[in-house]
Amino acid sequence: MTDTQYEQAAQHRLAVVGAGVMGTNITALAAGHGVDVTLVDVDEEILTAARRTVRQKLQHAQLMGALPAGRPRGTVTTTAALADVADATTVIEAVVEVAEVKRKVLAECSALVAPGTLLISNTSCVPVDEMAGWVVRGEDLVGVHFMNPCYLIEMVEVIRGSATGDATMDAVGGLLDALERQALVVNDAPGFVINRLLHPLINRAAMLVQEGVADAETVDGLLEGCLGHSTGPLRTADLIGIDNLVDSLRVLHERTGDPECAPCELMLRKVRDGHNGRKTGRGFYDYESATERPIR
Repeated sequence: MTDTQYEQAAQHRLAVVGAGVMGTNITALAAGHGVDVTLVDVDEEILTAARRTVRQKLQHAQLMGALPAGRPRGTVTTTAALADVADATTVIEAVVEVAEVKRKVLAECSALVAPGTLLISNTSCVPVDEMAGWVVRGEDLVGVHFMNPCYLIEMVEVIRGSATGDATMDAVGGLLDALERQALVVNDAPGFVINRLLHPLINRAAMLVQEGVADAETVDGLLEGCLGHSTGPLRTADLIGIDNLVDSLRVLHERTGDPECAPCELMLRKVRDGHNGRKTGRGFYDYESATERPIR
């Protein structure tokens, strides 16, 4: 991190709403780059777990050499009071991919912050134009799709809605530069680029397991060895969270009508059983055993 980037980081006061997988990822990324973060969720039990998770992710980032050397970390403050976002220079919504939940959070946050405050949704699939109708000032809203784990993956997908203002695009560029992220800007659409491609691929991979064509390890091995997929689609599903994927696939299916986006029965069954991937210890693979193994 250059001196200029560090000075930029110190100018930001970030509020992250939602202390799940992506909320804690974004918090670790920002704190590791010298940005003070207020992390908001609904109760202290969730926040207690989130504080522990953020510490673990910061340690992982440090071990991987993903944090700038010789720079102090930003502070992390947790709170169950949404009103504590009011003084932030940027608010990032990182709640579940359920439109009703996002609508409530974004509407309340936009009413609390001053005009011109950068309002970011870490949306996976819900279009920015749709969300712009939920906030007080649609010109302040932009989508930033951080990848998991975002403290290791430098590329981000920035989604500009039709109402997103030039000042907002300048502001999001400044924040991402301070966080040493590389941004590619895309136009608004359900799922944008990454998830419009990735989520149907994961769904189809799960269908192959469901139909008995191959087990998860074989499907992943073929995608890794033949097509260069870094982790395989089903290990990726476990990392994202199968419940999150099902929510996102439903959003895509409802908004595009693409039958490839209707969640397959195997994924739905895993969610019903509480087998959502790494965060629950079981998904397409078993993470509770001494060695990671596929569930057959």
